[in-house]
Amino acid sequence: MTDLLARTIAGLRTNHDELATLVAELSEDQLAGPSGASEWTVAQVLSHLGSGSEIMHGQLAAAIAGEPNGVDNQTVWARWDAASPADQAAGFLEHDDRLVRALEGLDAEQRRDLRVDLGFLPEPATLSTMTGMRLNEVAQHAWDVAVAVDAAAGLEQSSAPVLVEHFTGDLAFLLGFTAKPDAAPAPARVAAGDVVLTIEDGSVGLSDTVGDTTATFEGPTEALVRLLAGRLKPEFTPAGTTVTGNVSLDDLRRVFPGY
Repeated sequence: MTDLLARTIAGLRTNHDELATLVAELSEDQLAGPSGASEWTVAQVLSHLGSGSEIMHGQLAAAIAGEPNGVDNQTVWARWDAASPADQAAGFLEHDDRLVRALEGLDAEQRRDLRVDLGFLPEPATLSTMTGMRLNEVAQHAWDVAVAVDAAAGLEQSSAPVLVEHFTGDLAFLLGFTAKPDAAPAPARVAAGDVVLTIEDGSVGLSDTVGDTTATFEGPTEALVRLLAGRLKPEFTPAGTTVTGNVSLDDLRRVFPGY
């Protein structure tokens, strides 16, 4: 788990640096234009990531200090929503870097023992869970920004296998929040490389135990991770990505409509 945490924090740094380079090249029109998130502009995606990093940094700081989580999410969101597109972009660069630097600066004991109150889970989260959730959000929304300027963009490559590992472990619950298993035409066990996507009994899961399967996903790992977040529409699907068996790729797109 310590190694997974280290790779997750490294993924957060890589996503930040790549997105910072891209954001620096965006025009005002591009910031105000559509992103890969159907209801948000590029600037609104950056605002979402920036406000999230500000909130998470406050939660992390409280945990380090041994104090209750005192972050007022609504106040933070309102301030970011009122900012201009340019200020939303600049604010993302500042606050996301600050969060990543704080995570990079944690010592071995903190990485092992620290628990962070995120405000919506039944108990404080381990750093692995907290950073895994953040990496999933940052990687998917970084793609939302990247695809606005390059329709062939993919998820940041190093993040995809890290997220698969999280989804087979401490982030398994996230798929239950976002998926619609009843949209599948039949129960399915979909082989996808070294993991199996299971859709049955009204639930969805990702497992590293292969066993018997009913369908096969062929395609890059980053495409699988985007599929789980509803970001594998036909126009954004890499060539050669297919699903064969008792469910189709379109079936899986309906099971994972996105957010």
